[in-house]
Amino acid sequence: MLYITLRHYEYVCAVAQHGSLSAAAEAVHVSQPALSAALSRIEEHLGHALFLRRRGAALALTPQGRNFAAQAQELLDQARRLEDPKGAGSGQRQLMLACFSDLAPFLLAPALKALRKVLPGVEIRYRACGFKPLITALTEGEADLAITYDLGLDAGFSRAELDRFSPHALVPPEHPLAERSHLSLAEVALHPLVLSQEGLSVQHMLGLFKAHGLVPRIAHRADSLELLRSLTANGEGVGISYSLPPGGMSYDGKPLSAIRITDQAAEEPVILAAHAQLPDASPAFKAREILRTVLSAGRSDLAQADHHVD
Repeated sequence: MLYITLRHYEYVCAVAQHGSLSAAAEAVHVSQPALSAALSRIEEHLGHALFLRRRGAALALTPQGRNFAAQAQELLDQARRLEDPKGAGSGQRQLMLACFSDLAPFLLAPALKALRKVLPGVEIRYRACGFKPLITALTEGEADLAITYDLGLDAGFSRAELDRFSPHALVPPEHPLAERSHLSLAEVALHPLVLSQEGLSVQHMLGLFKAHGLVPRIAHRADSLELLRSLTANGEGVGISYSLPPGGMSYDGKPLSAIRITDQAAEEPVILAAHAQLPDASPAFKAREILRTVLSAGRSDLAQADHHVD
């Protein structure tokens, strides 16, 4: 798998052309910190510096950087010709939207539809993934925006809250908790649990129990939402999920009951994350405003679905 993407090559060429991070960042429509982080990653991967960084002076290409930038520009020109041999889309711009994988089935399609309608001249790409690759994509400038839970992101990103979700305890119909209308974390902690294997998810959930002085017993850590639901439906423990796919059945055809966990501290915001500094004329800036409006307008629909921090 290639480590350096065409987007990375575009970053290098922009800095080589403009001689400053701020001008290059505006040209490629990313924040300056994201561009700087991406350049550092590229140089680390290559094993040598592409630019000389001197305080108060423009960035200058090293000899290796000059050769790299020239070849990168050739590659970008060739890619443009391959994608648009007639030059019809020479003015087209790009936008990369990342979406946390468990939110993607609910939110990604409406987001893409809205963006393509309002930004017809922008190539909209997307990536559905877990927390770690999503945060990496944002940090390294590969993603312009992300729809996710507010977990693992530092203060360098802006956040627009789209909704808030409560977790649910999942049990088979014959379980003693199945007839309850709501539960507390303390009541759930009395039973063996089935949690997500995903690092930030399990840290988040265990942190909630710890804050209440509870020490839960984990029976399973599931690699996927549907495995979590299947283990729960087959009596392997009480599952905890922020996502409630419609139907009330696991993939293997077993019924599930969902009981809301009402501890206020367990509510988790769904956010639209972006680089803090977005140029007003950039597609990312316009896309952020569009998605804040469209996805926040669907708050009632989202709340009915609920979601899973996985």
